[in-house]
Amino acid sequence: MSELMRDPLPAPQPDQPAREFGAGPPSAFAPPTPWRRRLQIVGWIVAGLLALLMLVIAWLAVTAPMSRSLKPIAPPSVSLISADGHLIARRGAIIDRPVSMTDLPKHVPQAFMAIEDRRFYSHWGVDPRGILRAAWHNLWSDGSSQGGSTITQQLAKGVFLSSDRTFGRKAREALIAFWLEAWLTKDQIFERYLSNVYFGDNVYGLRAASLHYFNRQPERLTIPQAAMLAGLLKAPSRLAPTTNLKGARTRAALVTQAMVDAGYISKAERNALRPARLDVRETPASTTGTYFADWVLPEARDRAGAVYGAQTIPTTLDWRIQRLAETAIRRAPLGKAEAALVAMKPDGSVVAMIGGKNYRTSSFNRAVQAKRQPGSTFKLFVYLAAFRAGMTPEDFVEDTPITSGTYRPSNHGGKYRGRITLRQAFAASSNVAAVRLTQKVGVDAVIKVARDLGVTAPLTEDLSLALGTSEIPLIELAQAYATVAAGAYPVIAHGLPPEEQGWFERLMSRQRHFSQDELEMIRDLLSSAANRGTGSAAALRTSTFGKTGTTQDSRDAIFVGYAGGLVTAVWVGNDDNTPLPGGSAGGGVPARIWRNFMSGAINEPVETPPEQQDSDLVNAIANVTIEAGLGNMSVGVDEDGMSVNIGPSQLRLPIGQPDAPQLPPAPAAPPPRIAPTQPVDEGVEP
Repeated sequence: MSELMRDPLPAPQPDQPAREFGAGPPSAFAPPTPWRRRLQIVGWIVAGLLALLMLVIAWLAVTAPMSRSLKPIAPPSVSLISADGHLIARRGAIIDRPVSMTDLPKHVPQAFMAIEDRRFYSHWGVDPRGILRAAWHNLWSDGSSQGGSTITQQLAKGVFLSSDRTFGRKAREALIAFWLEAWLTKDQIFERYLSNVYFGDNVYGLRAASLHYFNRQPERLTIPQAAMLAGLLKAPSRLAPTTNLKGARTRAALVTQAMVDAGYISKAERNALRPARLDVRETPASTTGTYFADWVLPEARDRAGAVYGAQTIPTTLDWRIQRLAETAIRRAPLGKAEAALVAMKPDGSVVAMIGGKNYRTSSFNRAVQAKRQPGSTFKLFVYLAAFRAGMTPEDFVEDTPITSGTYRPSNHGGKYRGRITLRQAFAASSNVAAVRLTQKVGVDAVIKVARDLGVTAPLTEDLSLALGTSEIPLIELAQAYATVAAGAYPVIAHGLPPEEQGWFERLMSRQRHFSQDELEMIRDLLSSAANRGTGSAAALRTSTFGKTGTTQDSRDAIFVGYAGGLVTAVWVGNDDNTPLPGGSAGGGVPARIWRNFMSGAINEPVETPPEQQDSDLVNAIANVTIEAGLGNMSVGVDEDGMSVNIGPSQLRLPIGQPDAPQLPPAPAAPPPRIAPTQPVDEGVEP
């Protein structure tokens, strides 16, 4: 019997798992190992990234100004444009011949490398180590920042690109840096950099800066001088030694320490150095023709960096409002006195600025550069401190003579009202009430409010602070009142539109808000002062908020307030700090200038102001004091007429009235020609 034939089957392997039913025959090919599969995926990703990188490089090569990188550099110029498109000013630059590396002492380029790019001669245009070091420092620092750009990158940014801070610009900057490194030697790159970088004071290039600040050629610069110039590059306008010698020397000390750290000089050499002394070379004044342009141009220079060629910088100035401000000052009866005005939106955007009656006569900006006593306008901080301490406008304060202590101020004219509310005290600008409130809440609390609202000027730490004895720039006073209009603080005055900030900058610079109660109470007081108190001459048809200020002997007269979304401060005084004629007060000419300007700025109809009176008539003030039974009597003449003050009473004779003034017979029936007595803004009385 034959046996059935069977195909031999492979014996099952002991290490091979049993296959499931229906799985099909086994593959003749070995399955791929996991690491090969991963390698394929990584290869695809790398190929995709390389393709994307090539596309980006191609786009950058087309859009970046590569063709200009090796051509001569055009001189820089900056044009300032108003918010509505008008040209405000155009400025060129102070430049000089390029420098040669072979002619410079070795410590000159070493100073710049030590503080800006210590690995300049070893990197290829971009320094990854420097970028990482700067990022690490900025992450863990207490607010100070470092940059990771190399000297080659700074040259690329400053000369060939715009000043925006986008990723695309940074990528173009790196690409041009590689291009420059490929076509130029290190010394050629350094020469271009030193010959064109911005050093403040509208000065570009090392030679021009050396001559401007030290009146010597760069080939003769000492180590301290080179260190000071190298230190300016961080913030050229802010650190310019002509205006901030202390800051420039502090920065120069950091540069010399960096030179020690880099091994360029020894500690003994550093310790033997003396701070650089200035020898500023006088150059013809380069002015723009407007106070606003002079104020904003340094920041515009810094924002543009060292970008060469024509730069157009937009500003916050409103051309129409600026013209209204000029007209209001021109038509005011100032006589020989000076005036200043600054107007801003509640966010600090300055829309108009007047620094004096005539820019051609004097370019000194009294709205920004001058520091004068604010008088009773400082009481804003006193009353806010009282509200923070829990008081309200309905609370009472004694408006009576202060008879205890070494400091005994008095009210203007010796007039006291007894026990009055805080609202009444603020509207009448009582001096003794402000001092009593300061005694109650403490001088430190008042200073704290002033600092919160943006006042940076030094403040006296005694009770006289309540009466505005510390000198403050007019623009800081306007900033403080702008916080009340905005409902948040601080408000920083600015003439250029704010740059876009990152999340960290926004977090660090965010404003704080007043409580609703504080805001309502201080606005209540400002409304009372501007409509029924010492500032009633400024009252508009729309809601008006403000405060007058008059300093001792009427040396300064001020009105600060806001209405219709615009904050404006007006100052009148003499440059030599002599008293104004006729006992001028903040509720007089400054309040009328404010009203005439604001009515046009916020489009509120107002009667046409009279033409400016003859200056000799305006200044013909009879300051007569007669000792009589009625008390002291003074006679004053201004553009509106004559006023006679007898003790606390006032008699008013407007110009154009043919009849002589008469004393009012009885309170019930005063003659219609006699103006009612208005509260007088109290100045600082000893």
